[in-house]
Amino acid sequence: MARSHRLFDLLQVLRRHRRTVSGEALAQELGVSLRTIRRDIATLQAMGAEIDGEAGVGYILHPGFLLPPLSFTEDELHALSIGAQWVRRQTDRTLAFAVENAIAKINAVLPAEMRPTLDADMVYVGRRANTGTMVDLGEIRRALRNQRKVSITLRGEQAYLGRQIIWPVMLGLIDGSRYISAWCEGGGTFRIISMEDIEDATILDERYPGNRKDLVREWRSKEVLPCNGLGDSC
Repeated sequence: MARSHRLFDLLQVLRRHRRTVSGEALAQELGVSLRTIRRDIATLQAMGAEIDGEAGVGYILHPGFLLPPLSFTEDELHALSIGAQWVRRQTDRTLAFAVENAIAKINAVLPAEMRPTLDADMVYVGRRANTGTMVDLGEIRRALRNQRKVSITLRGEQAYLGRQIIWPVMLGLIDGSRYISAWCEGGGTFRIISMEDIEDATILDERYPGNRKDLVREWRSKEVLPCNGLGDSC
């Protein structure tokens, strides 16, 4: 749970208790440690919440305190609106749904006078052309998130390479095209693979070793070549 959500939930619990409530009871209800409760109480007090009590005694919230509303500049809201539009039209359905939910949550807590800025249609983001790729972008993101190996077959001149095992380390969305930066087991090197060149892809149960962020740093330190049909195994 994000800390901002936890602070909000803690406030709600304190509001519900009209008498002193122990830190242990708060920790049990919120599913966190007593140490976390003490730290969050101190944070709320620093933000202006009138919470009386102390460790070993209990806590009580005096009425009247509200968490400050989200505050954005017009440029920040425009950036969020444009970014959300880009995600909706350039990525996969799961991310499109997620960004719709995120914008709805932001809109719900904005001051009324700022909501038109978030909804303003000032910039148009075009939809990605349908290139006929058979690879599910959401599945590739899942492989990245869980550090799963991926078995791929390349098309065209690279089809003769057969099935290849890659370790995806980063996804590239560039000028409407999609690329996978990956460590290729067959060639023992990093490659940049266009998703349009992949005939099919299967996410394997096997995790690749190490830490993906470390692999990203290593990838960035090297001159990485695109996968091609000149004998380079991917």
